[in-house]
Amino acid sequence: MLAAVACRAADPAASPVPDAPPAPHVRIATFNVHRFFDTVCDSGDCGGSAYEALPSPAEFDAKAAQLADAIRALDADVVALEEVETQACLDALLARLGDAMPYGVLGEIDTAASVDVAVLSRTALDAVVRHRAGEILQLADGRAALFSRELLEVHVRAASGAPLIVFAAHFRSKSDDDPARRLAEAEQAALDVNAAAAAHPDALVALAGDLNDVPDSPPLAALVATGGLVRVADDLPRAAQATYVFNGQGQAIDHILIAPDHRAARLPASSRVWRPASGGGGWGGSDHFALSSDFAL
Repeated sequence: MLAAVACRAADPAASPVPDAPPAPHVRIATFNVHRFFDTVCDSGDCGGSAYEALPSPAEFDAKAAQLADAIRALDADVVALEEVETQACLDALLARLGDAMPYGVLGEIDTAASVDVAVLSRTALDAVVRHRAGEILQLADGRAALFSRELLEVHVRAASGAPLIVFAAHFRSKSDDDPARRLAEAEQAALDVNAAAAAHPDALVALAGDLNDVPDSPPLAALVATGGLVRVADDLPRAAQATYVFNGQGQAIDHILIAPDHRAARLPASSRVWRPASGGGGWGGSDHFALSSDFAL
């Protein structure tokens, strides 16, 4: 005789259905690290009130460690950096981030004491394109110019294998301002981002960096209204978008934008401006806050 077996319906409360695993996503961040100079005086005029800082080896190591900790905390897949002087500076970061972001490239423009853009990545770099030398900007006043810093285009693949292209940018600053040049940089960057998106339709294409202007400015209009790019931090309240404080007023001048064909990839409410818990100063000792956003793949 078979033993009787008691059967009853499972209790949903006692045996919850596990949540579906999250869809693959990627986090892109931008961070102006603020004048990260090495210990060599390239300009011949360093320290004190000179433009080129000259840290001691101990000061350099301390700043590299502080920045690496701040970058690690972003938990990003790709980070665009601004104001990195030399390969030695980038190498110092990579040495401290090897377990998290072991790949990187510097957009060196080969002038003494230049503070350049760079890109760090969790995964290997598939390709790097430099735009500055080959693109002459035509300014509205008739002048011709180059990008102030390299416009660095980096191709990687996310951990899922999905292709990703990030442009790292740092447009003309407002110190001794030249707004026509900054506008021309934005116009050309929009063309370059859209061209990359057309050439790589399966890739998420983003522009990230310190663009030195606010959302309602002509350069941002050239990127968004004219260029069609999507500025992702607009999912934050306007006051919460500030990445830099000038004369006591917060300004959103660091941005992440994506090519229009991938506007659906942005994860709603995922943008974050990274501020220190202490409430003083910028992120990781910089004078800027960092910005990140997440995207579905």
